[in-house]
Amino acid sequence: MSATRPRRSCLYMPGANERALEKAKTLAADTLIFDLEDAVAPEAKAGARDIIANALNAGGYGARELVIRINGLDTEWGADDLRAAVAAKPHAILAPKVVSDADIDRLDRALDEAGAPADMGLWVMIEMPRALFSLDEIAAAAQRTRLTTFVMGTNDLAKEMRAINDPPQRTAFQTALSLSVAAARAYDLVAIDGVFNGIGDEDGLAAECRQGRLLGFDGKTLIHPSQLAATNAIFAPAPADVEQAEAVIAAFGDPANAGKGVLRVNGKMTELLHLDEARRTVAVDAAIQALNAG
Repeated sequence: MSATRPRRSCLYMPGANERALEKAKTLAADTLIFDLEDAVAPEAKAGARDIIANALNAGGYGARELVIRINGLDTEWGADDLRAAVAAKPHAILAPKVVSDADIDRLDRALDEAGAPADMGLWVMIEMPRALFSLDEIAAAAQRTRLTTFVMGTNDLAKEMRAINDPPQRTAFQTALSLSVAAARAYDLVAIDGVFNGIGDEDGLAAECRQGRLLGFDGKTLIHPSQLAATNAIFAPAPADVEQAEAVIAAFGDPANAGKGVLRVNGKMTELLHLDEARRTVAVDAAIQALNAG
């Protein structure tokens, strides 16, 4: 999976709502998550599979990344969801409530058995207390499976932990959020922050996005289109950061600096480790510009 592909905004779309899926073709979301789990009532799940399949087969989503969230394989809907999702050919499948690396292996085998192509990614929700004690093992499964992405499920974590969510501080979840990012980075995974429930609370959303970016997340899951603009802006590299990154790349590329491991760039002490981050920043910015142009 490309670590430079923009995933600033990952918008959940209710799988049973045909109008919403059509509307999604016009929305400025980097990623669309077609949901068969929480957003769909039990009696509507079978129909939602067909609605999502028809929507993806019809196309029209441009360069947006398309992901289908299935129900867990241990539910009565999970196996059918996975087979239908694979047939619809999204970029990735999102699985809920994993708690161990054995869950990742099981999902990976199921994807193979369903005929998923090698480049179809596996995203998983980090939303159960047991998962927090197995983050390293879960993330390490990426070395042998399709696993590419962690998605935080802060609402489920709050429920399972009997914790009080106090957005935008999210006091009860700081350890879980930070450890999840650390595990993701240890194995070169993408890390996506959890949702902000306050539709219409623009200040709260912006504050929580800034917190997520400070923690190291690549982007945020969203529950309403009104949350897209702020999220896209906050998770994009700032113009000043792009300018500094370009200066770092130019400085280390200058033959006069050949062999030097530490430079002063625009008044800042800069080491070779900053060069890698500078290249990533410039690449992400270029990818966002290309997405916007498309």
